[in-house]
Amino acid sequence: MKNHNFIKIFSGLILISFIASGQEKETLAHRLGYPADAKLLIIHADDIGLSHSVNTASIQAFEKNGITSGSIMVPCPWFFEFAEYAKEHQDLDIGIHITLTAEWDDYKWDGVLPSSEIPSLLTEKGYFYASVEEVAKNADPLEVGKEIRAQIERALAFGINPTHLDTHMGTVGATPEFIQEYIKAGNEYNIPVFIPSYLMQQAPQIRELAGPDQVFVDNFFMITAGTPPSAWQEAYNQIIENVKSGLNLLIVHLAIDNAEMQAISKNHPDFGSAWRQRDYDCMVSDEFRTLLDKNNIYFITWKEIKELKNLSSRNK
Repeated sequence: MKNHNFIKIFSGLILISFIASGQEKETLAHRLGYPADAKLLIIHADDIGLSHSVNTASIQAFEKNGITSGSIMVPCPWFFEFAEYAKEHQDLDIGIHITLTAEWDDYKWDGVLPSSEIPSLLTEKGYFYASVEEVAKNADPLEVGKEIRAQIERALAFGINPTHLDTHMGTVGATPEFIQEYIKAGNEYNIPVFIPSYLMQQAPQIRELAGPDQVFVDNFFMITAGTPPSAWQEAYNQIIENVKSGLNLLIVHLAIDNAEMQAISKNHPDFGSAWRQRDYDCMVSDEFRTLLDKNNIYFITWKEIKELKNLSSRNK
């Protein structure tokens, strides 16, 4: 189950706090070496490290060029498996899926830090809360910041060079204080940070905190809850047909629909095992690839954007 109050589902305006001021004369596409009016698309897999099933599907999707990017859930039990793979495949575009919730009924985890250091983030049973609302109500922002940094440090310790930060279930966007801790952590580690633009209106100080180097994602897409299985491919076809010039982001959730993932996601049809298998099948399908080619889409990664950010910083 997902509560994306950090994310405005389907087409929306998303802010990624890193490169290029809003007054820039050159488009992002041109700065990256593409035609100025190019349709740029990041196909991004969330929730890597959640399970062996998710890891298997994500690895296969990378190897089949079905995705260009992904982010890993550092506190989850299967983080270690994928971290070993990523260490041997440094070309992968891998970010950190900052995780502060554990939403499944019978599959739980806690933080990277000892429970004594983040007590406000944990339930009486010692696990993360299941919902964003519970985190917003109970968590101390300073403990949120400590846990965010601990997740970054663990990823680095396992040989992952994160290309970006994003957030599981949108939890870091639950309060202005959380989002500030999140942005500050990205600034400290010089990692691009993904945040939605509507939060800028709710908390104007975010713009100053994020710094002058910014770029807007022009279109953000994710298949919506309640989409009938029979309409899955058509839903993605419509998404791709709506990709416009500029920077576009498509977030998918991949897994192999097997006993492991079915047990983890029981009672959660949205973002559950079958959902993730359908996402995987679409991303690696010939039909989807043909549609992408037909629409003259250029695939990019967060890594390219991070490298451009670093270049911009060195030139200041």
